[in-house]
Amino acid sequence: MRRADREIRDYGELLAVIARCDVCRLAFNDEEVPYILPLNFGEAVEDGALRLYFHGALEGKKYELLRRNPNVAFECDCGHKLVTDASRGYCTMEYESVIGRGVLEIVPDAEKEHGLTVLMAHYDRVFPWSREAAARTCIMRLTVTAMTGKRRATDKPQKA
Repeated sequence: MRRADREIRDYGELLAVIARCDVCRLAFNDEEVPYILPLNFGEAVEDGALRLYFHGALEGKKYELLRRNPNVAFECDCGHKLVTDASRGYCTMEYESVIGRGVLEIVPDAEKEHGLTVLMAHYDRVFPWSREAAARTCIMRLTVTAMTGKRRATDKPQKA
């Protein structure tokens, strides 16, 4: 990482950044260029591994790509704030982000309820969902194998 002073090294803090994010982007391996999707997600540390859960329809391009190659990359970011200094003609952006990679799989029907519970907990929502809707929903689980984080925070107050 070019700016080691911005690297987030603490595992607990990486998890905290992920918990603050609303969207996680998955990058699938397509033939010529990556295929990237923004998805709602939930996270859980299970058996010592970070797992990210996603949901979607029962068919689509992501499943075709997943069948070809389950190795994906992910990215989450939050804490965006534009910081400007008009006297210097300078601006920058505050942010927190986590990127990584792992192995994605479709969750078996027997574990689908757990995945939905993890997803809803991420958004502080726990309520009984429609069993009919759940039957038409695919749950995917990403077991994270590597991740890094970065934070840009300014020490100076924002100037107009």
